[in-house]
Amino acid sequence: MRMTTDPATASFVQHRNLLFTVAYEMLGSATDAEDVLQETWLRWTTVDLETVRDRRAFLVRIVTRKALDRLRVLGRRKESYVGPWLPEPLLTAPDVAEDVELADSVSMAMLLVMETLTPTERAVFVLREVFDLDYDEIAEAVDKTPAAVRQIAHRARNHVAARRPRGAVSRAESRAVLEAFQNAVETGDLQKLLDIMAPDVVTLSDGGGVRHALLRPVAGAEKVARLVAARWFSSGLPRSVAPAHVNGGPGLLVRIGGEVDSVVAFRLDDGRISGLYVVRNPEKLAWVERETPVSR
Repeated sequence: MRMTTDPATASFVQHRNLLFTVAYEMLGSATDAEDVLQETWLRWTTVDLETVRDRRAFLVRIVTRKALDRLRVLGRRKESYVGPWLPEPLLTAPDVAEDVELADSVSMAMLLVMETLTPTERAVFVLREVFDLDYDEIAEAVDKTPAAVRQIAHRARNHVAARRPRGAVSRAESRAVLEAFQNAVETGDLQKLLDIMAPDVVTLSDGGGVRHALLRPVAGAEKVARLVAARWFSSGLPRSVAPAHVNGGPGLLVRIGGEVDSVVAFRLDDGRISGLYVVRNPEKLAWVERETPVSR
């Protein structure tokens, strides 16, 4: 017997990956993004579809408002977080890197830049710059006038532009840097590490108070290279390091005894590593066991 899907469910399923991506880019947490999607679905089931002109826009509006509510809660949670807070990493499909704007928007580096925006600025930036919604649609989603949204978008755009990676890096360059880093780690070659690091490279690690991690950022090629050497070259543990597509870009999955111990993501500027992000908090590693679809 052929199963039929009701219109509300069909519309939600059709746009689900988009809605998840909006929520994730606003929150930096896949777990919270999934919770927001559940709340969005519950709200969507109460809507009279006959009154909805554009279902995609309406769903984006709901998910944005729910994400804004959640973002304010997350802000309070981060204030008591032990050590640096990093976004929850995602294992993404290789073809995400083909969409340069999407890959950039979900990258660890960009998510960290967006952490410096206010909740409303972040919502406006995501909806305008990533998903290309018009100002009227965004205004409805964030409860502002279109004129106010234009000003917020301009301010957020300038703020992000001053902090985003300085130069575009091709997929071939990304792979080369990743392979060089992995080779240096596996061979214990400190000079190779130094060769691929920008002078002002910064590393952050997130253990959430559960796993050993840095309590503050470490900056400078020499310090970062020696830190990597001390932590990775001589651990004596049955460690495996495998390349992976993390948040639309190059990354590494580090396993110890077959279990994921940490995820490493990179920020690249002009072909060198300028940001090294290590997530070790077990609560943030569930989303790297399988690919998570993201879309625009």
